Amino acid sequence: MKSFSHFGFEQATEIQARAIPEAMAGKDLLASSKTGSGKTLAYLLPAIHRLYTRKSLSKRDPRVLILVPTRELAKQVFSTLRTLIAGSRFSSVLILGGENFNDQHKDFQKDPHFVVATPGRMADHLKQRHVFLDGLELLILDEADRMLDLGFSQDLKAIDQAASHRRRQTLFFSATLDDAEVNDIAQELLREPARVAVGHGIDEHQDISQHVYLCDHLDHKQALLQHFLESFEIKQAIIFTATKQDTVRLAELLAGWGVDAESLNGDMTQSARSKVMEAFSRGKFKVLVSTDLASRGLDVASVSHVFNFDLPKPAEEFVHRTGRTGRAGFKGDAVSLVGPKDWFNFKEIEAYLKRTLPLDTVSGLEPTFNGIAPKRAQQKQKNKPEKDKKPKQTTKPKRSSGRKKVVFHENDQQGFEPFKLPTKSNKP
Repeated sequence: MKSFSHFGFEQATEIQARAIPEAMAGKDLLASSKTGSGKTLAYLLPAIHRLYTRKSLSKRDPRVLILVPTRELAKQVFSTLRTLIAGSRFSSVLILGGENFNDQHKDFQKDPHFVVATPGRMADHLKQRHVFLDGLELLILDEADRMLDLGFSQDLKAIDQAASHRRRQTLFFSATLDDAEVNDIAQELLREPARVAVGHGIDEHQDISQHVYLCDHLDHKQALLQHFLESFEIKQAIIFTATKQDTVRLAELLAGWGVDAESLNGDMTQSARSKVMEAFSRGKFKVLVSTDLASRGLDVASVSHVFNFDLPKPAEEFVHRTGRTGRAGFKGDAVSLVGPKDWFNFKEIEAYLKRTLPLDTVSGLEPTFNGIAPKRAQQKQKNKPEKDKKPKQTTKPKRSSGRKKVVFHENDQQGFEPFKLPTKSNKP
């Protein structure tokens, strides 16, 4: 409780209030809620409580394994975990892909109680017999839908088999439970789970205001972005772009405007990415320009604005991007810039959210682009009256040099008599 007091929370969120009692009762749990709803504490608190109140099944094997889809989210979860178990007798280790394999083997030899890991690297250590899960008490999957999207299905099944004893408890968290693959693997991993669903994966935060601006071209987008950065009261902001190259270009452009900005993308080394994320979390610079790397796992309460400079192609990623603001009870604003190339992604996002997003304008920067009308393929043909349509021909016209063109019509067509061949003659 002393460690928990550092967070300053006074009231549980809905997912915490509903999931924690089920988890503390020792039941398997199948839970879904929107991003930023407090899932991390919903599984960390009962996990720590379990270790305090129950005897371990093994002296050497990890007691709790937490699987997350990305390195960034893993580091966020690990940071929260370390705060909660500070000063306790429990130890923890972070296992990520892209980092030294042998060093991680040495960490496992220290017999940690908690392991926070990405599925691929954890499965690799199991194959090398660097760690055993025979005594694992609690398996937690955070953002299971995202892990499946990233192709970790076989790794999850291998980890499940390595800790398949009947005394294991499993907590399964997903942004959505509507996906068939999510349901299939949940049935495979869980035993008679309690179900907790808070809203839907597509639900947006009530604390986030959505703003959409149509743009004519790249220069128009940049002019709008400059206007927003100069006129909005921004504590910290994240700008999402479509490509890795654009993160660097846009960060340099912002620097030219006098804005303290850094870029984040998949071409950077893991250590460089970690350095940028940590510096942003500590408020050392104001604006982070990123690909979807920062759309999950980045929990910074001071992010007041999110800008979609380019819209994401997967519609569900829009919810995760905008969910980086409006966290921990604070208000947030999400601004999306929609050009001709973004239009169809924008309409898919509206269909996914099942609502129409209002369009805003800035005085002096109004667009001439007003959307793309849906295609009407063969609309004229569809609207043509039935009586005006030409009869279907079953036989191609036969042509013969110097002879009249002959067309054979269907026998049952109105106005034509069936053609009959003359009776054959028996004469030689």
